[in-house]
Amino acid sequence: MQSLWMLAAGLLFACMGVFVKLGSPHFSSAELVFYRSVIGLATIYTVTRHQRLSLATPHWKIHLVRSISGFVAILLYFYAIGALPLATAVTLNYTSPLFLALLTTLWLKERAHWPLVLGIILGFAGVVLLLRPTLSHDRFFAGCLGLISGILAGIAYFNIKQLGETGEPEWRVVFYFSLLCTIGAGFWVLFSGFHSIDQKGFLILLGLGASATLAQLAMTRAYGKGKTLVSGALAYSTVVFASLFGIALWGEVLTITGWLAIGLIAAGGILSVGAAPPHGMPDE
Repeated sequence: MQSLWMLAAGLLFACMGVFVKLGSPHFSSAELVFYRSVIGLATIYTVTRHQRLSLATPHWKIHLVRSISGFVAILLYFYAIGALPLATAVTLNYTSPLFLALLTTLWLKERAHWPLVLGIILGFAGVVLLLRPTLSHDRFFAGCLGLISGILAGIAYFNIKQLGETGEPEWRVVFYFSLLCTIGAGFWVLFSGFHSIDQKGFLILLGLGASATLAQLAMTRAYGKGKTLVSGALAYSTVVFASLFGIALWGEVLTITGWLAIGLIAAGGILSVGAAPPHGMPDE
């Protein structure tokens, strides 16, 4: 039953995507990342101070690689959400299990099993189908950035597992990730400029920060207490919820080819989660 928390996380991550898309006409991707991260940073810092938890870590190099890859991934992901149909952007980002499984297999030097090979083939066939011919020429660049966000997210999840194996607590991983995102996006926005925030913008940013924070908590609960394979499969509920939101709010009706591509990527991701070595499962 604990794995069902991933359904709540899927809905909340889809809501985060909705708020990003609503905020895209008013704020840059860097601004959206900044506001999302600063809310999470303030929350986790308050909790650690209240419970007197130490933020010191001897594994700063892995934290740095994880945080940089995650920061660039979320920056590109937010850009893709603003430029593409919501379901398409979310699906491209959710190619991360394919790259996570591939990285883990190579790192552990294990022989790739046929289910894993089949999952990766299905996933990448879906990627090719989704980028061409589903996306028009003017959206192809944004689609490539969305795919890169999935690659970098896979690297970030791989680093998270490395940190977990060293005994690093989840809240410390989230803290340093939020810290680097806040600093990185903050510097970016200092040079590009902040947009003014009206009442509508404030509500969008509040919804973005709240949905992202709650989604992280629900996902952590699902992976921490539930079955990893079930949680990994249910993570693709985000694609379903995002598709429904896209249809309801923006009339984003995908072609049959687009739906087929999304199905192939989801099937490939689920197969990869099930066939990858157990060390390759994200727990954040």
